Amino acid sequence: MTQQPPPSPPEYPEPPAQAQQSSPYLPPPYPQAPQHPQAPQYPHASPYAQAPQHPMTPEPPQPPVYPTATEPPAYPTSTEPPVQPPAPEPPAYPTTPQPTVTLPVPPPSAPQPPPAPGDPAHPHHIATDRGRVHISAQQRRTDATAVGNLLLYLPHFLCSLLVVALLSLIFGDLGFLFVLAWLASGALVFHRPAESALARHLLRLRYPTPQERARLEPVWREVTARAGVEGRNYELWVEDSDHLNAVAAAGHIVGVTRFAMNELPNGELAAVMAHELGHHVGGHAWSSLLGYWYALPGRIAWRVLRAVTGVMFRISRAFSCFGVVFFGLFVGGLALATISSLYGLPLLILAVPYALAAVGRRAELRADQHAAALGFAPMLAAVLEKLHQQEQRQVAAVTAAQGGVPVAESPVSRLLASHPDYYTRLHHLQAYLQPQR
Repeated sequence: MTQQPPPSPPEYPEPPAQAQQSSPYLPPPYPQAPQHPQAPQYPHASPYAQAPQHPMTPEPPQPPVYPTATEPPAYPTSTEPPVQPPAPEPPAYPTTPQPTVTLPVPPPSAPQPPPAPGDPAHPHHIATDRGRVHISAQQRRTDATAVGNLLLYLPHFLCSLLVVALLSLIFGDLGFLFVLAWLASGALVFHRPAESALARHLLRLRYPTPQERARLEPVWREVTARAGVEGRNYELWVEDSDHLNAVAAAGHIVGVTRFAMNELPNGELAAVMAHELGHHVGGHAWSSLLGYWYALPGRIAWRVLRAVTGVMFRISRAFSCFGVVFFGLFVGGLALATISSLYGLPLLILAVPYALAAVGRRAELRADQHAAALGFAPMLAAVLEKLHQQEQRQVAAVTAAQGGVPVAESPVSRLLASHPDYYTRLHHLQAYLQPQR
């Protein structure tokens, strides 16, 4: 099917020239369309048809067409940078030599001495000004260490009872009174005059002077206040010694050395006294002294028997080998008869010293724990460090006296030691030295 071209638009007559000359700026009047009964239908213009231009509208000028380059011009490039001429050196001007000035070098500052033990700036200084004090209802207790100590002294007690019963035969019918008096003598451990005699004659302690009491009593009040213990129930004593040490004796005695009192800051002195108070509170002091007292007759009898045996052995050796053999058989038969009659009880005495030493070491750890629980763990660790250094100096002195031969500690001596070693005690304090979460 052939597409016909669209009809051309109708042509309108030109406006009169007079109207164009009179008003060039007004649009020209267009002739009225003839009256027809119905407007003719014009076909729609094609979208590609160009709209008629107004005769008075000038056509806009077209922009000039400039030539465009498809590719930028290639400029010559150089791979090597241009060589720069060397910069001229500045002229050297004559300079006047300046005199050398030597400043005095200050001498190195001397290390500051550590604070004195009584200086409040010392890191282990504690305040002793306390107001109200809460006293605990339970002042003492008997822990497992004290009970174990008493049980271990039982074989010694039975041997002492045998010795006292043999001695009571001298008194005939009144011998049982002698045995009862010995059994009741254990109460003297808690008698104040007997304690004073024990501290003065056996432990070599003395009463403190007024100046020493002014040094000890504020620290002791702080220790007992933290523990909730009535401090006036105990007596403070001093030992004239240049070593760092302290002792808890009988039922009411706390003794410190002169070195500990004068050379330690009050915080470390409080740690030492809190350790000794732990022995009293736990029952270690009175149980050890009571066991030692009831074992004393057996100890004396053993020393007498050993001395007599030594004398008899030297006498038998003076005769001949036959005398030595006879003496050995006699002593062996007597020991066998004693062991058989006592159901092997004397054999336990051979192992008791090792068991007592182990219980004593445990008591020391419990006393350390008591002092650390009162807040003296850092101070107690410092005291243990000083004790360790003191022991090292003693070992070095003994080594030098032996010509440089080191002192070797035997396993038996370690088993019989009454105190734990430094590293063991410090290990048990770590729980109190570490910061709490």
